[in-house]
Amino acid sequence: MSLYLPVICGVIALFFAFGLSKGISKESSGNDRMKEIAAYIHEGAMAFLIREYKYLLIFIIIVTIVVGVLIDYKTAICFICGAIFSILAGFFGMRVATKANVRTAEAARHGQKKALKIAFSGGAVMGMCVVGLGIIGLSILYLGFDKNVSFISGFGLGASSIALFARVGGGIYTKAADVGADLVGKVEAGIPEDDPRNPAVIADNVGDNVGDVAGMGADLFESYVGSIISALTLGAFIFTDSPTKVMFPLMLASLGIIASIVGILFASNSKNNNPQKTLNTGTYIAGAVVVIGTGILSNNIFGNFRVFGSIIAGLIVGMLIGKITEIYTSYDYKSVKKIADQSETGAATTIISGLAVGMYSTMIPILFIAVGVLVAFYIMGGANNVSMGLYGISLAAVGMLSTTGITVAVDAYGPIADNAGGIAEMSELPSSVREITDKLDSVGNTTAAIGKGFAIGSAALTALALFASYAKATNLSKIDLLNPVTLVGLLVGAMLPFLFGALTMESVGKAANEMIEEVRRQFKSIPGIMEGKSKPDYKKCVDISTAAALKEMILPGIIAITAPILMGMLLGVEALGGMIGGAVAAGVLMAIFMANAGGAWDNAKKYIESGENGGKGSNAHKAAVVGDTVGDPFKDTSGPAMNILIKLMTIVSLVFASVIANHGGILLNLLK
Repeated sequence: MSLYLPVICGVIALFFAFGLSKGISKESSGNDRMKEIAAYIHEGAMAFLIREYKYLLIFIIIVTIVVGVLIDYKTAICFICGAIFSILAGFFGMRVATKANVRTAEAARHGQKKALKIAFSGGAVMGMCVVGLGIIGLSILYLGFDKNVSFISGFGLGASSIALFARVGGGIYTKAADVGADLVGKVEAGIPEDDPRNPAVIADNVGDNVGDVAGMGADLFESYVGSIISALTLGAFIFTDSPTKVMFPLMLASLGIIASIVGILFASNSKNNNPQKTLNTGTYIAGAVVVIGTGILSNNIFGNFRVFGSIIAGLIVGMLIGKITEIYTSYDYKSVKKIADQSETGAATTIISGLAVGMYSTMIPILFIAVGVLVAFYIMGGANNVSMGLYGISLAAVGMLSTTGITVAVDAYGPIADNAGGIAEMSELPSSVREITDKLDSVGNTTAAIGKGFAIGSAALTALALFASYAKATNLSKIDLLNPVTLVGLLVGAMLPFLFGALTMESVGKAANEMIEEVRRQFKSIPGIMEGKSKPDYKKCVDISTAAALKEMILPGIIAITAPILMGMLLGVEALGGMIGGAVAAGVLMAIFMANAGGAWDNAKKYIESGENGGKGSNAHKAAVVGDTVGDPFKDTSGPAMNILIKLMTIVSLVFASVIANHGGILLNLLK
């Protein structure tokens, strides 16, 4: 029975998601104008996904052939499954999110609690699809291939590849539209956010879904399965005589699904009027269930509480990073207020202050991650048994991600609330409705920032655990930094996040420039648009974001996948190890810096819009809008993509470990 428990829990998660989806569908979607706008958003989002998946189909076919030829057909099958399951998680989650947005707006006409419940239920569908599909896919492949873990790294490769394209493509889409809508609409034309006269407003709302729902879901799907794969792989090396111990990460993930459902049900039915406290309490309850269940589970399977200690270390670090992220990005704290104060002297000081906040924000999370790694390593006896210590780190990653179901739900709730506000504005609903959706959206900004912090922390631990699996697969016992070949790998690896960030930032800039020119053109050439007598050409702006995202996502994706293979084939196993180390260190720091700087700029703008530092329309507000615009690609494109970059590089290294170990170091051999 225990062998099939993960599959059963995965099915429960999907049925729970289906029930939430049916409940959302039964709610009223408002008047005809609201339905019309919601249809624009839904059709734009689904059209983008379908076009993106057509591009990705070519990629999936090519990589399947390469993996099948160079490695084996079973790994290739796992790759296909990982890619398809990642696509399905994003597709189902976004489909429901684009239904929940209009229903949240309509519910806000009747009060905040109902609006919060619908928006959160929409996010919970995404969360349950991520964990349900993830654990079902891994469990079936693990059991189907006779508990041989050597093939399932292909599942992680499929999930990581799709996640990268979904995050980068979705991020470019949403920020091109957002930047264009803000700079021309709010700064130049002086019209409100989500004003129906703005041609980019529909593209902006579509972008919230393709970037912050589908992209974010694919990101955490990849982290979730990657952490389980690393723990399964290391467990298979260590517990050769105990399949139950090898399966422990799957059982822990199963416990996390049940805990997430408990937390979601509590938050959905909470009587608390504070949305932030409601969502936080649901998350803490899920964490408490995991803590209790893990203690029982680890003692029954391992006969001690060492495993429990490693898992709790990961869970605590994840929650602490989330809290630190909130402190640096919420306007309830001084960092964001300081940026708002600096905005009174212009855009330059706004940007300088935000950059400083982002840099400061790297220190404490890195220290927490370091402590978590050390605790997880040594509590498992790493001083005497390095393999067990590394296994402890992998379990810390699984522990941190055990409550992914509710973490994704809280994160995906934000874009739904944001869309609801846009629909309320465009439908000219009473100001009381917009006040409710704005409050929910403000909380959503903070939960999204917390989600990004959580994703970064989990990426660091998952990458370290996958790196340990790579070292085991290639018999790499140590990395010598005095070896110039290793040092070259380290430097190149540290450079890649900067190159990756530059490419994605530049892509947003190019796409945003095209969007800005189009919005300006429509304001000038369409008679009566500013008076509200003529309808903007929303479709043209949607097409610009779609084309730019699909075009610009290709090069970063190719670099992330090919760089580790080239390094390993040219300079060998140890050089690739150095490359991964450099990429993880630089990538985690860049991810924290960019995500938190962007979140702080965003909430500094919202803080001013709430009436502080001169309020809307003031010089401080205009400067804050510029800061927010700079921060948009920081927090929603380049920053989040760093997580996937470092995990994708490590999973590619693990999948191709045997090829690199047997045939790598071609250039090194020639030099010798």
